Amino acid sequence: MITRKFLLAALLVPLGATLAVAPAASAAAPPAASAASASPDAVAFRSPEAALDRVAHPLRTTEPRGNVADLRPFGTMVGDATVVGVGEATHSSHEFVTLKHRMLRYLVEEKGFRTFALEAAWSSGLRIDAYLTRGEGDLKQIMDEEFQGTYRWWNNAEYRDLLQWARSYNIQHPGDPVRFVGDDNGFAGPQLYDKVNTFAAASSPELAAQITELYQGLRPTISAETYVDDYFAKPLAERKAIAERTGRAVDLLKQHPGADPDAHAWAVQHASAIHQMTTLYAFDWDDPRNIPGAMLYRDRVMADNIAWWQQRTGSKIMLSAHNSHTALKTYAPASHPRVQGEFLREQLGTGYLSVGLTFNQGDLFGPAFKNGAFVGQHGSWNRKPRSGYKVIFVPFTGGKPSG
Repeated sequence: MITRKFLLAALLVPLGATLAVAPAASAAAPPAASAASASPDAVAFRSPEAALDRVAHPLRTTEPRGNVADLRPFGTMVGDATVVGVGEATHSSHEFVTLKHRMLRYLVEEKGFRTFALEAAWSSGLRIDAYLTRGEGDLKQIMDEEFQGTYRWWNNAEYRDLLQWARSYNIQHPGDPVRFVGDDNGFAGPQLYDKVNTFAAASSPELAAQITELYQGLRPTISAETYVDDYFAKPLAERKAIAERTGRAVDLLKQHPGADPDAHAWAVQHASAIHQMTTLYAFDWDDPRNIPGAMLYRDRVMADNIAWWQQRTGSKIMLSAHNSHTALKTYAPASHPRVQGEFLREQLGTGYLSVGLTFNQGDLFGPAFKNGAFVGQHGSWNRKPRSGYKVIFVPFTGGKPSG
């Protein structure tokens, strides 16, 4: 058993590379081979644990402080990649976040990475980036205001510690800072509207008037969670009409480059982030047939935002998200036809590396739920009121369901 090697360690497995280790489920069993001549595939077929035992590198700790030399095998895996997607089996688990903190430290100090990307709103990323690079605002207040609703996962002490480390690094390296980007489209904060309106006003009075009209009534003036709840309370036809308006705003901006190409590029991206939110919420989320299309759109948007940031800033990016987003192939094609990692591999080629984090052992829910599987029956996070998942626990004995 390899568990003895991982009492304090997380298992790092490049998602997609596992296909080269484990044969397809439909493949016939390989012929018997002697221990001396057994191929890696044959070993993996007989015992995945034995195969992992041959290639695993134990980590000193999952905590962020101290020497990171034990991550050198990870550095070899990274190679020349410009975007490294680091997944997690569960959101907000202490060890996953602290290990990502260690990995970020290593990538910044040893591999020249300068951006941490999170599955958070683009507008939230702008506020956190301003804190990291210029010390603007109070971090706890920013996190309390930005990480609400479905983004509440990130409002914890572990992520605050990670961001405070990045701020401290930037104080010591003001000319070469670590930056932050949010790649998701679940919310579009007021600063996006302000930045687009500022650009339009500097470009021409006519453009400013058109943008103001198209954005009328959309700029958030209440909390992020309340804004999204109220937005979903709008009739579907109204949400679709809003998405059409924000799309026209993007088109108008593209037609008015102004005098500063860089300012124009950022204004178009900010307007696109607004449109990404309104388009996501223009899907009929109450109809299960629309869920795959909405999820496909969301993952494509997250990939596009990461690729845009990388190409615009030239920064190497450590991307943090769930394993199901960073993977090279979808786990659930019926509901998530394609995922962020797949789109990034298409856009960046081998410049994108996918790394998964999973538990080897643990007591997240205590001994009563140690051996078994949780089954989540479908809920709806966007209904008002929300209807939660019905979670069923199935105990296992000897690797098979027993209750």
